Amino acid sequence: MSLLGKYVPKTNFESYEDFYANFTINTPGYFNFAFDVLDVLAAEKGGERALVWCDEKGAEATFTFAEMKALSDKAANVLRDAGIGKGDPVMLILKRRWQYWPVILALHKLGAIAIPATHLLTTKDIVYRCKAADIAGIVCVDDPDLISRVDEAEGKLKSENSSHLRYKAYVRSVHSPSPLPTPHSPLPTLWADFSQLMEQAPAEFKRPEQASANSDIMLLYFTSGTTGMPKMVRHDFTYPLGHIATAKYWHQVIPEGLHLTVADTGWAKAAWGCIYGQWLCGAGIFVYDYDRFVPATMLEIISKYRLTSFCAPPTIYRSFVKEDLTKYDFSALKHACVAGEPLNPETYEQFRSGTAASTGTGIKLRECYGQTELTVTLCSWPWLEPKPGSMGKPAPGYDLDLIREDGSSCTMGEEGQIVVRTDKRQPWGMFGGYYRDKTLTDSVWHGNVYHTGDVAWKDEDGYFWFVGRSDDMIKSSGYRIGPFEVESVLVEHPAVLECAVTGVPDPDRGSLVKATVVLAKGYTASEELKLELQNHVKQNTAPYKYPRIMEFVTELPKTISGKTRRVEIRQEDSRK
Repeated sequence: MSLLGKYVPKTNFESYEDFYANFTINTPGYFNFAFDVLDVLAAEKGGERALVWCDEKGAEATFTFAEMKALSDKAANVLRDAGIGKGDPVMLILKRRWQYWPVILALHKLGAIAIPATHLLTTKDIVYRCKAADIAGIVCVDDPDLISRVDEAEGKLKSENSSHLRYKAYVRSVHSPSPLPTPHSPLPTLWADFSQLMEQAPAEFKRPEQASANSDIMLLYFTSGTTGMPKMVRHDFTYPLGHIATAKYWHQVIPEGLHLTVADTGWAKAAWGCIYGQWLCGAGIFVYDYDRFVPATMLEIISKYRLTSFCAPPTIYRSFVKEDLTKYDFSALKHACVAGEPLNPETYEQFRSGTAASTGTGIKLRECYGQTELTVTLCSWPWLEPKPGSMGKPAPGYDLDLIREDGSSCTMGEEGQIVVRTDKRQPWGMFGGYYRDKTLTDSVWHGNVYHTGDVAWKDEDGYFWFVGRSDDMIKSSGYRIGPFEVESVLVEHPAVLECAVTGVPDPDRGSLVKATVVLAKGYTASEELKLELQNHVKQNTAPYKYPRIMEFVTELPKTISGKTRRVEIRQEDSRK
């Protein structure tokens, strides 16, 4: 029996209906991905490549499953010797460094709680996270600015007598092999050179007798905070199994192939596309470690390393189709998909069939919808013909509904909030609530119904279409207007680099639609351009949705994950 077959009794399906009705996952009484998947792969396929890594400076490395097991065992020994154990929260700020994989796997082996985080965190962000989760340790990249921010945060925590931080370590870049100078700090916690300690540690770690229960917390993700303070989303040790459908039926990874998901390890998208489901399905993971996105360079990476599957947000594909795709070899690339937001049809078609200046890849991009709290929830599955811009149809295990404000179900074509009903089906990989916040959990999870906060509508074929966050919906003259549809139309105009659509209170209409626009290079704000953009919206969607107010700005307010904070725009407008 294959490793995948151990958990999924049936993998081949004749239709989407067969898949939705009959796909299931066998969940063992005790499951730990690091022991039960990685170590098993190391024993059975130790010489096969698990991870291929390269960076923008030309460094590269390949790790087999056997090597990854040994590295994770070394990292587990280092952390155990530092006093990290079962249930200890440890924050990982490791960007796209290859060390992320052995370190997070080591935490799984210890039964500790991994908290992936972005290197963009400010001192205030680090303080907030340390307090909220009682973080015991931080392992980060050897960035002096980041190390300084962590030290500042620890100083603030110490001054407030609220510090729980007892371990700090950095991993060295391949371009900086020498240990960093020991920081001269009055703080009690000095920095450890994790890379050096890993090199010296034993390459064997025995599975603890006190196994982690499936219900124990394996991962904590802080959400982006688009509408308020970041929430702590908790996932248990069965969470990796929920990503089998992600890898096999959305990414459509190829056994022994290479899959790249464009995501920093600080975000939940990395869990979707950079570790769990891909290895469970027998594929290797590819990592491109970069700070600045250059479309031509990433296309060359896809070609050079002969990637077989690829996942990225729409902005990546919009950049790709502006390049001459005939320069690159896509013969190994079999599948590509889209995450983060709906894809505009023009980009879909240009990537598939090309433009007047360049032929396309022949690949149909497949979109999906999910949240940090969930796994793949809606998707353009292999049996479905993609509809560009649509989220597709529900994943197995997800009993979805669209509801009105009074809780009743919507009819076809009617907009409503996406909810997950868990009384008859229990989605694999769904979160267990918000950590240490029962009130917040109860506010979104009423009985057996989880409210996503996202608004969508369903067409006559059963495909779901995203409208926007319920908090962002605009009510104008009796109409409900989703900001995303208007934004999608605006960004198709060559003058618009990015934009955010919000509502401005109006005594007559209730709200007026406002577009806050960042112009593309070569365009200048003017009344003539404003009128042109307004007419562009009128011509490409229902006329009542056009933005009556338009403001040109140099940048939009963003979360540290890069998501637009429409709430900040609304707050600023309310003060005017």
